[in-house]
Amino acid sequence: MNNSSALDPQSPQAHVIGGVGVISTVIFVLIFVIVTGAILYALFRFRGRAGEPDPKQIAENKAIEITWTVIPFLIVVFLFGLTIRAMNLADPPPPPSPDLVVTGHQFWWQANYPASGVVTANEIHIPAGKALSMRLDSKDVLHEFWVPKLNRKMTTVPGQNNHIWLQADKPGVYLGTCSEFCGTQHAWMRIVVVAEEPSKFERWQQAQLQPSQAPTRDVAVKGLALFQTSTCISCHAIRGVTGADAGVAPDLTHVASRKQLGAGILENTPANMRLWLKSPQHIKPGALMPDFNFTDEQFDQLAEYLETLR
Repeated sequence: MNNSSALDPQSPQAHVIGGVGVISTVIFVLIFVIVTGAILYALFRFRGRAGEPDPKQIAENKAIEITWTVIPFLIVVFLFGLTIRAMNLADPPPPPSPDLVVTGHQFWWQANYPASGVVTANEIHIPAGKALSMRLDSKDVLHEFWVPKLNRKMTTVPGQNNHIWLQADKPGVYLGTCSEFCGTQHAWMRIVVVAEEPSKFERWQQAQLQPSQAPTRDVAVKGLALFQTSTCISCHAIRGVTGADAGVAPDLTHVASRKQLGAGILENTPANMRLWLKSPQHIKPGALMPDFNFTDEQFDQLAEYLETLR
């Protein structure tokens, strides 16, 4: 999955920012062509030849001096005005209550939907065509939320709430990342934004609000028991499981429905789920999830149980 080019804006906010970039690039290219052309012309037109006098000097020519001062000044004023307009369009004031709260952790993202109560991790679902007010928090160090096709970069700062708007023109899957170095696994702190038709988004929200279902197969039942009696329950929340209400690590209530594991380091498949459980420190060194000394049978049981959480 690599749908993250900033040169392909897919939201009103990204279009405004991209427009400033295009206009600025055209101006800079014209300046480069004019200046380079003038230099090349002077090199060939006025190159030294034996017996010829020096070219006529134009020092203290007020008309020329005023011209090459006024033109750059007007260009700067134009770009400044263009930038102010883009800032106002791309980042209007936020409402009193955000639609979405995204919190950066080392090294994953938590997403809360205050109105509905949905909590998920590393995968944000949004209704296509609607701007969501998003508050950005951090639990540890500086992170930077960036989905290149949808919005600008915004830093998450511990103890300070920042704001950004998140919107997609059309349904699709958009890849984002942390663009502020935040530690060992900074490069694997990815985020997936899934833009859906409003009706489909509502169905996703309703599904996310459902508690986990009790497993029926014997292997998965043993996996649930292992989850409840190991340190897993001290960090992860699973709605519907007694005592599984910690918010230290990603909420696992519907983990099997997500596209990725480990904030993007693995595709979410049954085989990769088992691999992740068995060797998180080998796959993602520095992550806060420790390696467990379970038997192969226990890893199978735990993976089987987590695969039921859809």
